[in-house]
Amino acid sequence: MLAAVLGMFLLFGGAGAAMAQPADGGVEGKTFVIGTDTTFAPFEFRQDGELTGIDMDLVRAIGDEEGFSVEVRSLGFNAALQALTSNQVDGVIAGMSITDERKEVYDFSEPYFESGIQMAVAKDDDAITGYEDLKGKTVVAKTGAEGETYAKSIAKKYGFKVKGLDQSATMYESVKSGNAVAVFDDYPVLAYGIAQNNGLKTVTDKVPGGSYGFAVNKGKNTALLASFNDGLAKLKANGEYDKILDKYLADPTASVPTTFWDLLTKSFPALMSGLGNTLLVTAISFAVAMVLGLLAGFMKISHNIVVRGIATTFVNVFRGTPILVWAFFFYFGLSQLIGQTVNIWVAGVLTLSLNGAAYIAEIVRGGIQSVDPGQLEASRSLGLGYGKSMQKVVVPQAFKMMTPSLINQLIIMLKDSSLLLAIGFAELLYQGQQIYAANFRVTETLLIVGVIYFVAIMALTKLANFADRRFNK
Repeated sequence: MLAAVLGMFLLFGGAGAAMAQPADGGVEGKTFVIGTDTTFAPFEFRQDGELTGIDMDLVRAIGDEEGFSVEVRSLGFNAALQALTSNQVDGVIAGMSITDERKEVYDFSEPYFESGIQMAVAKDDDAITGYEDLKGKTVVAKTGAEGETYAKSIAKKYGFKVKGLDQSATMYESVKSGNAVAVFDDYPVLAYGIAQNNGLKTVTDKVPGGSYGFAVNKGKNTALLASFNDGLAKLKANGEYDKILDKYLADPTASVPTTFWDLLTKSFPALMSGLGNTLLVTAISFAVAMVLGLLAGFMKISHNIVVRGIATTFVNVFRGTPILVWAFFFYFGLSQLIGQTVNIWVAGVLTLSLNGAAYIAEIVRGGIQSVDPGQLEASRSLGLGYGKSMQKVVVPQAFKMMTPSLINQLIIMLKDSSLLLAIGFAELLYQGQQIYAANFRVTETLLIVGVIYFVAIMALTKLANFADRRFNK
């Protein structure tokens, strides 16, 4: 059953997904898939719904200069590296520091930005003025980034603990809320955030850090890497490189929303796009889950031990493992197993539908078994066969009892769709994350997102309850 579903979706997904380019040959006229972070302003962030920033402008300008196109996938730093390793993308540009450890796995371009590390604290915190004030306290840094490496290198000397988080905005909120006393981050990112009124202030000088580079898998896409280096040199020579840096570093306050209404109007189109994706992936996944759940539910009450065992195994596997594990497996792991790129919509639908089907199977089994066995016996005594008795007598009664649980499962699947942001699926919460990563107005943005979720779920619940009353009179 599972193999058939996978085959169907992979056939669909393979046709719609952009494939990684071969390593040899020229780059002119080709389209390369480039992975990036989701929230690392001013290097990558969303402005008016569009992915922008130093890295984005740079890779697109190099593509124009060298005659190739780029398709950018905003995944998150760690997810982007996983996508590169699994050949889901051809390269990664995400404020990625060039280190000896990473050189063992990836080939890097010439450095395109010289970074550095600074420590910042809450704007009203006068107790922490340097590293010596951190003893016994907790600081935050971005997982896998240069800031985390530097913080850990001095943690023992100054006696503090380092907690890794995935996003700059989350780190800053952690400091402002008192869950950590300081943050270690790349100095241009900190400077941009402070200019956007993120509520922090720097208290240390910049420590020389690593150099940022564009990365490809070791030994692969050598032509793309060489073309990136060639284009970077041309941009530096003609002054375009400096223009890109100045655009984001010279006046980072230009795009700051001034009022809540300003924030709402600017973010509304992107949030509505995310809501549309959320509703669509939920609808498709629920339809698939209903088919698979009904099949597995009937298999679970089968008298055949093999059929019953298959359904029980399916339910136990998908109910007994976290949904995020399957999201990463279907999007990153599966591509390595089958040797082709998996479309993110296919990965999302597989994740939600198979997880949902496991729960629906139990709803179906419970609903059928809750019908009085005498109903089936009476039907059989009137001359109806087992199949007709189930179709005409048992299932209609069971469905009435199952409907409230199925509506509840639909709502759960809609909320579970937010977990797909981990693989870069552009649903509602993902879009909200993109917005507050650029302007650092986390509380207000999440309030807007929460209200939209509430309205959507209430409307969906009312619609489902109306259908229940209409068809289950």
